[in-house]
Amino acid sequence: MGVLDRYYVYNDTIFGILLHCLKLLNYSIHPPDKLNNKFMGQEQLEDIEVKLLLEGVYRYYGFDFRNYALASIKRRIWNTIHAEGLTTISGLQEKILHSPECMERFLYKLSVNVTSMFRDPSFFLTFRNRVVPILRTYPFIRIWHAGCSTGEEVYSMAILLHEEGLYHRSRLYATDINEMSLRKARTGIFPLESMKEYTQNYLLSGGKKSFSEYYTAAYENAIFSANLKENIIFSQHNLATDHSFNEFNIILCRNVLIYFDKVLQMRVHKLFYESLIRFGILGLGRQESVKFTPHETDYKELENGEKLYRRIH
Repeated sequence: MGVLDRYYVYNDTIFGILLHCLKLLNYSIHPPDKLNNKFMGQEQLEDIEVKLLLEGVYRYYGFDFRNYALASIKRRIWNTIHAEGLTTISGLQEKILHSPECMERFLYKLSVNVTSMFRDPSFFLTFRNRVVPILRTYPFIRIWHAGCSTGEEVYSMAILLHEEGLYHRSRLYATDINEMSLRKARTGIFPLESMKEYTQNYLLSGGKKSFSEYYTAAYENAIFSANLKENIIFSQHNLATDHSFNEFNIILCRNVLIYFDKVLQMRVHKLFYESLIRFGILGLGRQESVKFTPHETDYKELENGEKLYRRIH
């Protein structure tokens, strides 16, 4: 694309953003009393700036954060503003639309990167005791880790399947919107200082070996065994806009849906339902549930409180 073409694409994008924002705010054709309202609250003005920013990101880069929970995304936007040395949301919008490098940094800030190995050990213990026996009945196992972040829970599952003798007939699809997170996940390298916590989680989750057998210490890093990555495919996927890409025996999406608004949550639940085979297993985070969704009656909880659901319809 030439410079002139880029110019027209950029200006068409900005024009479309402005029109869309006006529509969102329900302005009439001649609204001088509203457009010139000097007493508009700061919070309302900030909401307008947020909508403009997210609409611009969607139209120019294709990443859709418009249905993320507003309070959460505001915090992440302001974290980015401070990190970029800016003072306003509008200033961040201008920089993002002109700088793909800034956009990549912004994307990393917006993504949910709070994770650890064998996080919530009782979840993995229940998985061993209740889900593994079901998996033994399948000749081949497909598992989707949606919103995998930097991969800690994916490697946890690889270790669990290896110990249960199922890894050789499993394929783990680990997806995230953030390419920076995926690059880190592919390395299988994590901070050595985290291994004490991860070892404790591993043992509480029913681990059968010494956790240190799975990694090599190198300076301040723990490098996990290459054979754990053999059956893992890391790939970019956007839960807000992308469709299913396979049928799965297991779908795990833990502590991601809580950052979405109700509209996006319903979309993702529909996506998971359509991607899961009958009698397949859906795993969610502690604060997430299939209750009050259109598919509530399509699942049966395997064990109370552990957020592991079996599709029954």
